[in-house]
Amino acid sequence: MTHRSRTPRLVTLSVSVVLIAGGVPGSATAFAAPSAPAPLHVTALPAAPAVEWVETTDPPSGITAELPGKATVRKATVSIEGKEVDARVYLVDTPDGAVGFAVHDMPGDQYPLEDNLQRVLESYMQNTAEPLTSSNVHKVTFDGRPALDARLTSETDGEPLAGFIRLIADDTHLVQALTLGPKTHEKALKALHERLLNDLRIP
Repeated sequence: MTHRSRTPRLVTLSVSVVLIAGGVPGSATAFAAPSAPAPLHVTALPAAPAVEWVETTDPPSGITAELPGKATVRKATVSIEGKEVDARVYLVDTPDGAVGFAVHDMPGDQYPLEDNLQRVLESYMQNTAEPLTSSNVHKVTFDGRPALDARLTSETDGEPLAGFIRLIADDTHLVQALTLGPKTHEKALKALHERLLNDLRIP
């Protein structure tokens, strides 16, 4: 499958992952997305051009991260155990897959991070009818905050996907960092994920 044909689908799948419950990608009632520039399409070249990383800020929270290009912003209100929670997703598509972060307006320690990871898997299944599996799940800290790392995999129409997610428990927000793309690009996705985490800042 070419990068051109998989671009919108990867972004849709990524949104399914980062919304921990209730969001429906592509639904006008679930998302308000400004028009975005055409995605970058790369053909076979001897060397890829340098990527300019752009600082991206979530205005309500002040949370910032550098992303490899201008982000597409999607907004949603999701229901978590009967409570309505506002969420924003910032994603960039790259030749290797989708990269971004999400902010949920809820205390990150309101529920165990393991429970929130399970909600990620269930939300993906709900929105795509495809299984998503987590592995290598382990607790870490992020600037002194509790966090949870996991590797993600999914079989989709014969093209296996892989990626990485970190869930961070902030006092007033649940923050997620994500990369997702073809399993054949997993090494590059891992490098993108590490760069994203290095540049993520929570006030």
